[in-house]
This record gives sequence, structure tokens and C-alpha cells, in this order.
Amino acid sequence: MRFRHPDGTTVHLAYCTNVHPAETLDGVLAQLRDHCEPVRRRLGRDRLGIGLWLAKDAARALDTDPAALRGLRAELDRRGLEVVTLNGFPYEGFGAEEVKYRVYKPDWADPERLDHTTALARVLTGLLPDDLTEGSISTLPLGWRTTWTATRADAAHAALLTLAERLDALADLTGRSVRVGLEPEPGCIVETTGDALAPLTAVGHPRIGVCVDTCHLATSFEDPHTALDALATAHVPVVKSQLSAALHAEHPHLPSVREALAAFDEPRFLHQTRTVGTTGRHGTDDLGQALAGDALPDTSPWRSHFHVPLHAAPAAPLTSTLPVLKDALTRLVGGPHPLTRHLEVETYTWQALPPELRPRGRSQLADGIAAELALARDLLTDLGLKELP
Repeated sequence: MRFRHPDGTTVHLAYCTNVHPAETLDGVLAQLRDHCEPVRRRLGRDRLGIGLWLAKDAARALDTDPAALRGLRAELDRRGLEVVTLNGFPYEGFGAEEVKYRVYKPDWADPERLDHTTALARVLTGLLPDDLTEGSISTLPLGWRTTWTATRADAAHAALLTLAERLDALADLTGRSVRVGLEPEPGCIVETTGDALAPLTAVGHPRIGVCVDTCHLATSFEDPHTALDALATAHVPVVKSQLSAALHAEHPHLPSVREALAAFDEPRFLHQTRTVGTTGRHGTDDLGQALAGDALPDTSPWRSHFHVPLHAAPAAPLTSTLPVLKDALTRLVGGPHPLTRHLEVETYTWQALPPELRPRGRSQLADGIAAELALARDLLTDLGLKELP
């Protein structure tokens, strides 16, 4: 979906296909048929943006076979879909029964991460619509904190410098610019937007910036305006923003609240949980750890990294951080000029919701995704952007 900002800039809205895990190119093609096109039809749109997640095998197939890449691009056109952004964070296995810490491997100290991201950039230049010359990729925020060392930090810095060189060369070759954004996430070396400033200013390249995920922003209790102002002051570009909402518990000391939270403690994904008190920010790596005894202070609200549907906040006594998303979006695209042109709804946890909240089959899932995109569309038009055909 495309929108015209009052300054004349085109802003793109997509939804991320990591909600439909597929490891192979055939699986990606099936996603377009079974999920993406039905969502487009529900929205009554001739064209719908999707943020493709390409696992390593699918990316390699597209990168090494020009005919396969042309075929995917033709299939996108045939189904009324367009791609301006890729999710390059998960490398493989995002549809596994247990993902947890595995999603952070390989990290940016591992040559596989650089090679994979370079392949994604090459693929994206072949998928961009004919009338566009700029794409974006979101990626791992360097690595998980407990495995990080000075040696790995040096290797990651060198990899990002090499990536910048490769992106420059790719732009010279194709006439198309791809930018890559580190996606701050709780528990990682780059947990907050503030943590991104040092490594990214050290790289100092306009094609390497930040992907602002509004669920992660909220989970870390970052103020959107403060965070985005700091990025702008440091001249760190917001390559893209993922529109998502976290789980919020206002009174975590109450037994009824803990019981409600326990329903979201599931075995597939990691749900980092944070609180902020008089002694600063405290956290656990997973929701179950927070609920176990006194691992996390419960005198202040808790937020958990669980991407809940944008249009359907959890029932009381829980809620979502949709207000944080709205504040961030106001700063991102509500000013005289947009801070980013690529927005992506990213709720990948539909099938991890408590059983009674999960969609039953493809049709209900398509209904839910379409409702999220409709909400995002309304937020954009309320900010003065005009929806384009």
C-alpha cells in the first residue's frame, strides 16, 4: 500500500510474511497464493505491499538463479503484490516448534550473516517495482549479549563496513539503492535505539541505519520522541519501521494479572520481559522467568516482547502498547518530512497466542492481517497522508 505524504514523498506500508514460515522458494510462492493475495483481496486493493522473509535456502536459490528471481517477480506482479523491504533477521527455522535463542544465529561476527544479507540485497534489487529505486532490509542487532566479546564486536564492525561497500557497489551496478537497518531488540547487544548510536556512527555510512520496531521500543520503555530525536541528531537513518505492539501489564503484582500473563508464556518464541523502577530497567530473557517468584520487581508495569495483534488488544487485566506505536508513527511520518518511507506491520505470533485467540485456518488469519493493515492505514490517513491507488 502506498501513501503520499504532504511533502510529496511516497510512504510504503506492507505486512511481514514471517507470519507464514517457509524455508524454500516453493514455500514462498505458496505464501503468495495462500495468504498474501487473499489479504489483498480483503482490503479491496489492486496492489498490496509485502515484506518478504526469505530464509537462507530461499535466498540462495533466488540469488544464484536469475530465472527463479524473474519468476518470483512475475508471480508478485500477477497476484497484485509488491516488495520494497525484506526481513533479514531470522536466518532459518523461524517456523520451528522452538525458536527461542536460535533466531540470533548466525550473528554479525559470523561471515554467514554478511553473506546472507548481501544475497538478500542482490535479490531485492531484482524484486523492486519498476518505478522504484530504493529498498530496505531489517537485520539482527549485532548479536545476543551473553555470547559477545571484544573480538566478536571487532568482527561485526568489519562486516558492516564490508556490507556498506557491497551496497555501494550494488547501487552502482543496478541503479537501485538498498539500505540495511539493525533492529534493536531486548537482550541483544543493541537492545535500544540508544545502544545503536555508537556502532552505527562508527560505521558512519548512509546505507546502514536502524529498523525501529515499535514492540521492541515499548518493551524497553523507550520514549519514541526521545529515541527518534537522538537518532536524527546522530545522523543515523531510520531505514524502516516495523509497526508492532507489545504485551502490557499495569499491575503485575496481582494474582489475576499473573494468571493472564501466564497464558502468553509459550514454548516457541522468546518473550523478553522488562520493567522500569526507581533503580532503573530490569528484565528477564523470557516471560516464564519473570513469572517465576521474584525474578522481576512487580511494583511497576511489565512489558513483554510478544507481538500482539494491532487491532485486538488482549482482554483486561492486560492490554497492548498500541499507544507507543501511535506516538512513534506520529514522529516517524507525522512531521513536515517523513523520517522513514518503509513501514511494515509485523505480527508473527498469531499461532503463538493463547489457544482461544488463535485464528482457525487461513481465512481467519487473512481476516486478522487485513484488520491490522486497515488500522495502520487509518493511522496514516489521520496523520495527513493520502492513500494512493
